[in-house]
Amino acid sequence: MRRFPAGFTWGTTTSSFQIEGARDEDGKGPSIWDRFADEGRLPDPGHVACDHYHRWRDDVALLAALGVTSYCFSISWPRVVPDGDGAVNPAGLGFYDRLIDALLEAGIEPWPLLFHWELPQALQDHGGWAARSTVDAFARYALRVESALGDRVGTWLTVGEPWVAGILGHAEGVFAPGIRDWGVALRAAHHLLLAHGRAVEAIREPGGASRVGIILDCRPAGPATRHPADLDAARHFDGFRNRWFFDPVFGRGYPDDMLAAYRDLGRIPPAGPDFVRPGDLETISRPLDLLGLNYYTSLEIRAGGEESEDTGVPPGPDPPPGHTEMGWPIIPGALGDFLIRIHEEYRPPSIVVTENGASFSDGPDGTGRIRDDRRIEFLQAHLEAVADAREAGVPVDGYFVWSLLDNIEWTLGTSQRFGLVWVDHRSQQRRPKDSYHWYRRVIAGNQVPPP
Repeated sequence: MRRFPAGFTWGTTTSSFQIEGARDEDGKGPSIWDRFADEGRLPDPGHVACDHYHRWRDDVALLAALGVTSYCFSISWPRVVPDGDGAVNPAGLGFYDRLIDALLEAGIEPWPLLFHWELPQALQDHGGWAARSTVDAFARYALRVESALGDRVGTWLTVGEPWVAGILGHAEGVFAPGIRDWGVALRAAHHLLLAHGRAVEAIREPGGASRVGIILDCRPAGPATRHPADLDAARHFDGFRNRWFFDPVFGRGYPDDMLAAYRDLGRIPPAGPDFVRPGDLETISRPLDLLGLNYYTSLEIRAGGEESEDTGVPPGPDPPPGHTEMGWPIIPGALGDFLIRIHEEYRPPSIVVTENGASFSDGPDGTGRIRDDRRIEFLQAHLEAVADAREAGVPVDGYFVWSLLDNIEWTLGTSQRFGLVWVDHRSQQRRPKDSYHWYRRVIAGNQVPPP
């Protein structure tokens, strides 16, 4: 048995666009993902999703029965401030007000995330994250939400996975807002980090005792061989995927090798990034109370693949052994190694694994039971890696499974199922899977059972 200490945080995580639905209800404004869907770039437009906006009481009951101590959910910026920087929508804010009260009544600590990629379209129409004015709007939004809800929130999270919003949304164009321009992408990524820093300031401004953190996703990678070209490629990938975000958050500024690489590639001017103003890096690196870390897989990098996450296995059912249905290799040891690395290089006071999970499409059998043994094996192995990191001295203080519900997996729609709870996307019926019951036993015992 691998035991965790008293007070270890156990939870699950969701995001607003992926579960809420109610896309045009109660005064919510459009987001860039709504526009992306209207352009025909999503298989599911999110009008219903998991209908959490109407079924939240049922979902809180599922969380309570699961026994989690905390629940990480994102707040939809356009639901609360439809124009991004105008009047607050009382109905939208009221939804999160009621949700937080219900969580607390169930003995569950709310962990709100202010931004999980849902930028109000009204702000995108004026430049989006490429415009510095969006940073100011985000700081005002953060202050408004904290002022309304902060008396019941002990942990705030600012920005979730800025690499995805910045690079996939602005350089590769595969996520909203669908831009393909590296200059814009690096500017947007910087503004996302700056928005995080400004939100830290806004949340702490009232002088409350809430903890504040950011959620960074990671993609650990190593060279496929010891050939110098592969070593160089792996170093570049690490800078492109990890260090460009971790370094400035923890006070190191942007990494010199990546500044040189991006200059050589023509992505930033020869004199350096023209979007970094005096004081920006100090704001980005405001001290944190915790780091949220999202981990799913690790890669081997070869020369020519310096900026590719292609695993060679496409998403789909019946993946080869050792892969999830996202086509991602299952490498739990890389999580433990990365936790040790983060601790040794950056020294965050607390690390919480805020997303970890696997997509497998196991459905109800003839009895209605959902036997998702592969997910249980995945979670078991990754919790073992967390325990290993803790034993190595890493301050890992919590673990959240992605996700509570089978939801909309962005550009893959409902084809990928990450949930502990199976959702019939037509009837919205919820059914706990075997992994839900397994995780409930883990939480109740505060330990990982033997494989």
